[in-house]
Order: sequence, then C-alpha cells, then structure tokens
Amino acid sequence: MSIPSIAIVILNWNGQHYLQQFLPAVVRSNYGNLKVVVADNGSTDDSVAFLQQHFPEVTVIRFEENHGFAKGYNLALEQVTADYYLLLNSDVQVTGHFLDPLVNLLEANPSIAACQPKILSFHHPHYFEYAGAAGGWMDHFGYPFAKGRVFDFSETDEGQYDDAALVFWASGAALFIRSKVFHEVGGFDPYFFAHQEEIDLCWRIQLAGHQISSCPQSVVYHVGGGTLPKGNSLKTYLNFRNNHIMLFKNLYGWRKYYVMVVRALLDAISAFKSLLAGDSGYFVAVASAHLSFIKWILKDQRKSVFPNPYSHRDKKRRPEGLLKKNIAWLHFVKGKKKFSEIVDKEVKISR
Repeated sequence: MSIPSIAIVILNWNGQHYLQQFLPAVVRSNYGNLKVVVADNGSTDDSVAFLQQHFPEVTVIRFEENHGFAKGYNLALEQVTADYYLLLNSDVQVTGHFLDPLVNLLEANPSIAACQPKILSFHHPHYFEYAGAAGGWMDHFGYPFAKGRVFDFSETDEGQYDDAALVFWASGAALFIRSKVFHEVGGFDPYFFAHQEEIDLCWRIQLAGHQISSCPQSVVYHVGGGTLPKGNSLKTYLNFRNNHIMLFKNLYGWRKYYVMVVRALLDAISAFKSLLAGDSGYFVAVASAHLSFIKWILKDQRKSVFPNPYSHRDKKRRPEGLLKKNIAWLHFVKGKKKFSEIVDKEVKISR
C-alpha cells in the first residue's frame, strides 16, 4: 500500500545562512514518499549556488525577481506535484518524524484541508513562537491571535494546547495542506505580497466547506522575523492593508460594513496613540495602509483572489476559530493575557 506523497516547499529570499543551518534536518526528514523543493525568489546572495553544490537532491525552482510570499508560492506550486504540500519557512528547525502526525491527522479526517504543527520559539524553546503558536484564531473585527500567543504576549508551552482542535487559520511558517484544495480555492492572493495571506487562504478554504486544524503532536521551532523584523514599517503597512482587504473580500451582508467601520475607528485610535507616543513611523504605515485599501477598492480588486460567490449561501455555516468579541478590549483593557482566558470552548479532533 502506497503512502501519500509530500512535497516540502521552501520559499527562499537571500536566506543562504538559514538554508545552511536548517535544510539538512529537512532533507533527513523520516518519511517514505517525500521530495524537498526550494523556490528561490530572486535571491542576490549565493543561495542557488549553495544548494546546487551541497544539496543536489533538492529540486530548485528559480525566479528572476522577488515575487513576495504569496505570488512566489503560487508560481512555485504550479510546478510541484504531490498529494500534500508543506509550505515551510527557511528559518524553521524541524524535528524527527514531524511529518507523520500531520499526514495521519488529514488522512483520518477528510473534512480537514490544512493544519499546522505546534510552533515553538527557536531561541526560547519553552515558549510559543509569534507566527502561529499552536493554531490561529480571529476576533469579530479581524484581529488575528493564536493559541499560545495574543498580540505580543507568548505563553510558556506546558502542554496546555496539546489536543488537536479546529482553528481559523494555520500558520504560513509551516502550513500543511492538501494540494488539491490549495489549487481549487485559487491559492494565495498575490496582491497581498506578504503577511496575512495564509489567514485569507484559510478563510476561503472554510467558506468552501473544509476545516482547518492544529496538530500539536508535530513540533517545529521557528526563528521568526527573518525577512521583515517585528516593528518594521513595511510589515505594519502590509499587515493593516491586507487585513482590510481580507475582511472586505470574505465578509458578507451588513456585517461587512459594520466591521469595516469599527476597524477603521480602532485603527485610527491605535495610530494616533502611537503618534502621541512619538512613533510617527507606525502612524504613517497605518495611514498608508488605509489609503492603499481605498485604492484597492476603487481600482485593484480584479488583481485579488475572492471566495466562490456561492460560498455565503449556507449562512448557517460559521467558520471555526472565530471569536465573537474584541480581542483588543479583552487583552489590553480586561487584562486577559492567555488564550485559555479568552476562549473557553474549542472543537477538538478525536484521533
């Protein structure tokens, strides 16, 4: 009996040092039907030469320019055939047999289209890592958070989120997904370039009738911030712009406009608060993001990937991992730091 095929696909941009450090463990992954692909996004360092010399068994897809995370992966995956894709950041340390729990979860649950391992911090291994932790959620107004990480607060991993459960989104740092579903829903939105594209993808996957899950039996360690470090103005701009585009695309009816208006007000409060605190860069990034969102509405919507227009017909279907509250209020005003203090009920997966 053959086992499902997996393609681990790493999108690289000037990351030779990460490839040198973390790729050996990826290549040694203990799975019987595996290929490893590195898609190089127009690197100007020696990444490609390094791969050709030291990892001839790795398939290299080379682009002449940096297409960003979203379009780069879309272009690469058009050239990769496998039952499952694992989209893996170049700065992730994998562990032995980490693929088996991911495959077993999806093979046993046909309704689940994508999942993620438990992601811990490479530099602080007992803490959850910012980019996804143990699975992503989203609040009523589009603010993403995760099991083990709420805004900038990361919890210590004490096994508190070791049950597989349905989530809203799986982290793009280590996204395990059925290849068929990835292509059926149109892949990542290339307009996003980078940041929040995996949340948008997972939302469209749920609207298409599938589910997203965590898989904490699989564990990886993520460095994080390798391309755009935390606090970077471009990162702030992309996060705010893409979040608004995502809300506009995937919400429907009166709720869309209610949420968009409230979010604009909340963003304005956050931007002016930062300006008064002397952080003009954050203020400019948020303001620019809102202007770009307006430009997208007026001119660039055709460049994005939308959910199927029939997705909203079943209005009883509500995405899992969606909090009907304002996470900012609960965290900053009510003082709730941990995911377990904010979410009291999850849909767990029986194994």
